[in-house]
Amino acid sequence: MKILPSRRHEVPFLLPILAGSPIIACMAVVGLAELGYEHAIAVRAFLVIAFVLWSVPLTALQRGLWRRIPLWALVLVMLAAGYVFSVLNNAVIQLLAIHWGRLPSFSWFRTLAGLDGCWLAYIAFCAIHGIVSHAYELRGARERLHEAQALAREAELRALRYQINPHFLFNTLNAISALVTERRNDDATRMLATLGDLLRTTLEDDHSHEVSLAEELATTTLYLDIEKARLGERLILDVRAGPDVLRARVPSLLIQPLVENAVRHGIARLREPGHIELRVARDGETLNIVIRNDGPPAAGCEAERPGAIGLNNVRERLLRLYGDAQRVELAIAANGGCRVDIALPFRVDHSPEGA
Repeated sequence: MKILPSRRHEVPFLLPILAGSPIIACMAVVGLAELGYEHAIAVRAFLVIAFVLWSVPLTALQRGLWRRIPLWALVLVMLAAGYVFSVLNNAVIQLLAIHWGRLPSFSWFRTLAGLDGCWLAYIAFCAIHGIVSHAYELRGARERLHEAQALAREAELRALRYQINPHFLFNTLNAISALVTERRNDDATRMLATLGDLLRTTLEDDHSHEVSLAEELATTTLYLDIEKARLGERLILDVRAGPDVLRARVPSLLIQPLVENAVRHGIARLREPGHIELRVARDGETLNIVIRNDGPPAAGCEAERPGAIGLNNVRERLLRLYGDAQRVELAIAANGGCRVDIALPFRVDHSPEGA
C-alpha cells in the first residue's frame, strides 16, 4: 500500500515566526548601548515592529521556495530579500532622522551602508526557519517510515493468521468425510453445523488481531465440539480459566491451533482415552497459558517437524505483536505427552463487548 504525502508534515506558518521571536530580545540587548541617545527607543521600537512585519513575507517566500530550488539558490534569494528589507528599514530611519533634525538630507550611501545589525537579524530568522523546516521533514520521514513498518507488520500478521484457517478447514473436512464413510450421518451433520459456526466466528470479525480471552475460548470450544463428535469418549477435556482473566487481550486464533495439534498429534493417535488440559492464569502483569496433552511416545509435537504450521505460526505472531515481552516454551515428556507454556503481557479488554 502506497503512503501518500500528507500536509500534516508541513511547517505551520506561524511556527518559524514564533521560533524567531528570541531575535527581538537580541535586538533589544544590542540597542541598550544607544539608550542615551535621543529617539533611540523610538528607533529600536521601529526596528522590532519592522522585524515582525517583514518576517511574514520572509516566511512566505522561504516556505514557497523550500525544496523547489537548490539550497544555494535559496540561500542567495533569502540573503537578497533580507538585504532589501534592511535597506527599506534604513531608508525609513533616515527619513525619521531628517524629520527630527538629526540629518540634513537623504543619502543613498548612508541607506545602503551600516546594515549589519538589521540584516543579520533577518539572516538569523531565515536560518531558524530552515532548521524548523528540516526538523519537520525529519519528523515526517520518521512518521512515514513508522506507517510503512506498521503496514508491513499488519501484512505479516494477516499472512500468518491465514495459514491457520485453510489448515484447520482441510483437517476438519477430512474428519467429516471419515464420519460420512462410517455412516455416522448425525455426527457429520452436527459437525458441519459447528464448523459453520466456527468459520463465521473466525472470519467475520477479521479486522483485529487481538480478542478477549473469553472470545478465544469460545472459538476453541467450537473446534473441540467438532473433535468431540469425531473422537467421542476418547477425548477428555479439562479447561480452567478464572473470571479474572476472561477479559484479557490475546491474539485471535492463539489457542485453537495449539489445541488442534494436541488432538491430531496426540489424542487421535491413542487407542485409549487421552486428556487435554488448558490452564489460563494471571501472574502480576503476565498472562500464563498452559496446554498439555497425552500422546503416544513416538508422536511428539507437530511443532518439532520442519515446516509445521501450529506452534511456529504462534511463535511468529507473538514475536511480532509483543516482541521480547512474550515467551513460548515447548516440553515433550518421555511418555509422549506434550506441554506448551505461553506468557503474554496482561492487558484487559475495556470495550463493552469484553465486559
